[in-house]
Amino acid sequence: MATDATACPCGRADHRKRPLPYAQCCGRYIDHYADCPAPDAESLMRSRYTAFVREDAAYLLATWQAAHRPERLDFEPGVRWLGLQVRAHLPLDATHAEVEFVARQRDASGRAHRLHERSRFERTDGRWYYVAGVLR
Repeated sequence: MATDATACPCGRADHRKRPLPYAQCCGRYIDHYADCPAPDAESLMRSRYTAFVREDAAYLLATWQAAHRPERLDFEPGVRWLGLQVRAHLPLDATHAEVEFVARQRDASGRAHRLHERSRFERTDGRWYYVAGVLR
């Protein structure tokens, strides 16, 4: 599990291409959800990836638009998340955006998988929410 000083699982880097520490990246949104909402759809998507790595169902459910939110989340035992690549962040207007990404994982049997998705996000009352995604 990431600590405040370890590199954030989402892979975001600073201007010198150094990985950002968890606390300066997704940790501020996940650990301080009530006080520090993600400023844009890409940051929310990255923090949701990090929440999947950390198996933080509470954060994932809280950042899911209510109309599309499942009742609960179950995590597949033994999954190791291997990395995230953001391919595009497309702000559509002040309250809608799309993020295309590829997330890589290895299941408990050792088989590698790629999740390539274009996700839709909506901003409501100053906070971004995941709406739904289309797998590619």
